[in-house]
Amino acid sequence: MQKIAMQTPLVEMDGDEMTRVLWRWIKEILIEPFVDLKTEYYDLGLENRDKTQDEVTRLSAEATKKYGVAVKCATITPNAQRVKEYNLKQMWKSPNGTIRRILDGTVFRSPIIVKGVTPYVGGWKSPIAIARHAYGDVYGAVEEKCEIGETAYLVICKNGKEIKRSLIHDFDKSSGIVQGAHNTDSSIKAFARSCFNYALAQKLPVWFGAKDTVSKIYDHRFKDIFNEIYSAEYKQDFEKAGLYYMYTLIDDVVARVVRSEGGILWVCKNYDGDVMSDMVATAYGSLGLMSSVLVSPDNKYEYEAAHGTVTRHYYNHLKGEETSTNPIATLWAWIGALGKRGELDKNAALVAFAQRLERAVLTTVESGFMTGDLVPLFNADGITPQKLSSKKFLEKIAEKI
Repeated sequence: MQKIAMQTPLVEMDGDEMTRVLWRWIKEILIEPFVDLKTEYYDLGLENRDKTQDEVTRLSAEATKKYGVAVKCATITPNAQRVKEYNLKQMWKSPNGTIRRILDGTVFRSPIIVKGVTPYVGGWKSPIAIARHAYGDVYGAVEEKCEIGETAYLVICKNGKEIKRSLIHDFDKSSGIVQGAHNTDSSIKAFARSCFNYALAQKLPVWFGAKDTVSKIYDHRFKDIFNEIYSAEYKQDFEKAGLYYMYTLIDDVVARVVRSEGGILWVCKNYDGDVMSDMVATAYGSLGLMSSVLVSPDNKYEYEAAHGTVTRHYYNHLKGEETSTNPIATLWAWIGALGKRGELDKNAALVAFAQRLERAVLTTVESGFMTGDLVPLFNADGITPQKLSSKKFLEKIAEKI
């Protein structure tokens, strides 16, 4: 069979542990037999990030700016235990955070709906998409430990001269910790426009929640910018489309989401989106059923799985044991990237292949073949679910293709 040609390469960002193993199998079993795959490869595995002083992460983000479409494997963000385990030079920052800062984009995450897999929240009938701000907050914060007797201030300078000083805390009775987070008006504005554009394209109402009653400057700035941009640029288009925008407190949004039927775009600040996207994914069935794409203000795309590196399965794999790790979210990253590359290059054959691969994944599960995490969630008349290893599941998808 003649393989489908590609005009422009994808930026390929390899990752860590079990998802790195799945990454290789997905390419070997489901992509390379059908597509003359062109990628510009970057190894974002933890050892190589340590070896290159994390320069490889920056280079991969810059390549995404150049080529416009990237696909990323899950990666480890090391903590103290990982530093010891991998003998690292330092506790490197999240590669996702680095890439997001460079691209200044918005992360959109949406559950992958499969017939027969019932959400844990019984009232959810339609997907809940999460828009996660991909800049600043705790992910770009500066942190320090403070000893007894030390005092922490927030100091603002202009042209090298101090113009404002606010007491954070006087550590006169106990040692402690301090954190300085930031955001920018330009990034919040880009975030707002990305969310409203996505909602119009997907025909979804927008719910946004923060904590402006407590954070009267920081969170309130998000609220004000979103309201200003919506009123000036999007209100008429939303009303014509029968959609709406709602801002309320984050705790109120959480309560409303649980009671809803879905079918909304839930806009979250960076940390909220990190947490709530995992909650939504799990509630719809599995972290392995969550798509994720980072979209920059100038329409560069980075597709990735919304879960981690599946450490426990990886160590079982190293022992020679078969694992039943769900590869669907990682597959969805490849499907999204190949489809977008084909769309931008006007490569109809590549777009059609991405669509065919998506259908093959869904019909494989819907016909009763799946990984172990989905078996207890699957309920379809006349079909008894069969648990397959990761590799056999991928091979079953190849049969469908």
